[in-house]
Formats: sequence, structure tokens, C-alpha cells
Amino acid sequence: MTKTTQQFFDARPESVSQARSFTSEALADWGLPDRAEDVRLCVSELATNALVHGTAPGHGFLVKLDADEDVVRLEVHDSRRQHPEARQAAGTDTSGRGLILVNALADGWGVEDRTPVGKIVWSCFKATGGTTA
Repeated sequence: MTKTTQQFFDARPESVSQARSFTSEALADWGLPDRAEDVRLCVSELATNALVHGTAPGHGFLVKLDADEDVVRLEVHDSRRQHPEARQAAGTDTSGRGLILVNALADGWGVEDRTPVGKIVWSCFKATGGTTA
């Protein structure tokens, strides 16, 4: 059985921590602690990207989670079409490593255009087998 939840966040810096909390609570409620820290870190990175690069003025972003017994899918929907690109940040750069982290932690990720505007940046996390209560 697939579980789904989503929440809209305003384009404010505190929304990133709210998105992390939302994600943690959903995964805990669903009894899916296996990859919770990986998913939390990825939602933090993707929400930050949406906030900084993906939201048009006056728009926020949506975080959606889908889970079944095998996979958790995280989606961050925003209002701009420009696709993010993973890049190698220089050692002195203070940003630019988010998608490298997502690529390292997730079992897959990508970008899809959203109709009529915007995009969805998604990542998937395979269950590791054991859950704890």
C-alpha cells in the first residue's frame, strides 16, 4: 500500500527546517526510519535549491512524499523551469554541493517539467530491509 503526504511551504528561509521536520514526522508516522536521515538531508538540499533558485516572486514550494514497502520518493515542486545541474564546487565555495550530496545519498534522482509551469526535482530511496519500532 502506497502512503502519500504533501505540504506547501512559503518562500522563507525557515521553510527549509519546516520541510525537514515535515519529512521526519511523515517517515516516523509511517514506520520508515531506515533511510530517514538520508531523506532529511536531501529534502533540506532540494528545499534550499527551490527557495534560492526555483521559486518565482510570490511563490513557495511543495514537498511531496510517497512510500511503499520498497521505496520512498521525495519530490520538491517549484515554480521555475530552469533545471538544476550538479557541479563540482571549488574548495572555497560556500554553496554548490547540494546535488552532489543528493546524488551520493539517493538511489536515483532527476528533474521533470511540471505543467503549466515549474519543475519537480525528485529523489528515490530504497528500503534497506529492517525497520525498527
